[in-house]
Amino acid sequence: MTANSVLKDLHEREQIAQTSDLNALDDHLRTAPRVVYSGFDPTAPSLHIGNLVPLLALKRFQEHGHRPIVLIGGATGLIGDPSGKETERALNTPERVAEWVALCKEQVCKYFSDSGSNALTVVDNLEWSSEFKLIDFLRDVGKHFSVNAMVQRDSVRTRLERAGAGISYTEFSYMLLQANDYLELARRYDCSVQVGGSDQWGNIVSGADLVRRALQRQAYAITLKLLTKTDGSKFGKTASGTVWLDSELTSPYSFYQYWFNVADSEISNAIHTFSSKSAPERTELITQSLERPESRLAQKSLAQELTYLVHGESGLQAAQRITDALFGGSIAELTVTDLGQLWQDGLARTELAEKTPLTVALCNTELAHSRSAARRLLDSGGVSVNGAPVADVNFELQRTDALYGEFHLLRRGRKSWGVARHLS
Repeated sequence: MTANSVLKDLHEREQIAQTSDLNALDDHLRTAPRVVYSGFDPTAPSLHIGNLVPLLALKRFQEHGHRPIVLIGGATGLIGDPSGKETERALNTPERVAEWVALCKEQVCKYFSDSGSNALTVVDNLEWSSEFKLIDFLRDVGKHFSVNAMVQRDSVRTRLERAGAGISYTEFSYMLLQANDYLELARRYDCSVQVGGSDQWGNIVSGADLVRRALQRQAYAITLKLLTKTDGSKFGKTASGTVWLDSELTSPYSFYQYWFNVADSEISNAIHTFSSKSAPERTELITQSLERPESRLAQKSLAQELTYLVHGESGLQAAQRITDALFGGSIAELTVTDLGQLWQDGLARTELAEKTPLTVALCNTELAHSRSAARRLLDSGGVSVNGAPVADVNFELQRTDALYGEFHLLRRGRKSWGVARHLS
């Protein structure tokens, strides 16, 4: 691979899973700026941190002078990709998918430059897919696909081999729709490279084959390794669910904490995958962190970098302010918005009446397993409310004492917290 090429960068990050004709692809990318695309189906009102892997890879193509296209699957999102799924996806309404397309379009723009000859282009494949007539689609696209080859693709074969599962014709046809996307982008924008997760290899190769057959020009495929934890589970999943890029679904504080708490055994891979730092900077950071694991230097650096990238300066400042307050600072620095983040998803929580016994709130926030245990905690002096120690077993939480007239921060010992809120 050519020195300073984007492929060399991805190789150093150990991200590349598969490529079609690596040497030819390297020459193709080296000799001129190219158009490179990656696709995302709107399966929720937000993208998640797993989507950052191809998004940031696409951003690196732009940084090396290539033109990125992000395709949001307004059409394919109506069908459902069988890749990695044991059963059929539930079909969403066209109205819901259209709403999610708009939200995802808005999200992706912040990660790319929108000026210059290689500015980001965002497209929706419903634009051309909705215009296709069935007979034309079968003749112009379906004719190039062998059913024998299609059933051998992992996404199809695994479903066919699973007892009682099978696959509908709807999801079986997904491969053709995605392949046609590549063809349309090749026609409209001279796109010649597609990037995606390793679970998309079959779909991407099918698209490249279709471009070569229909247009008699070369097209390339690159897949990236799916990021997993050491236990084999998906990176980006927590006990409470997916880590989203939308602050309404995952608060900046929880987003920051996710990266800050990445295991030492996983941080090297995470740094190489997500950080924009140079290779020497990444290596030095990882080395320093491994030498002093208690410092969590790499985790803190990545948490700061990605929270700023996704949530901006204000989101990062809020996440750091909340972190400092809960782990050694003063809760007096917290804003009402900060407390709202903790209520959203940062701490165990409970709703309050106008007056609620503290012992009840401690149980409801999992700081005590029973009312009697809560009373023992209070007797021992192990509880504080809004920063003030409380020893009275009959203490009640009242709106008049609440932070900003709404919130009570409950603390057991030094590190265990809960939040209670007057809503009515």
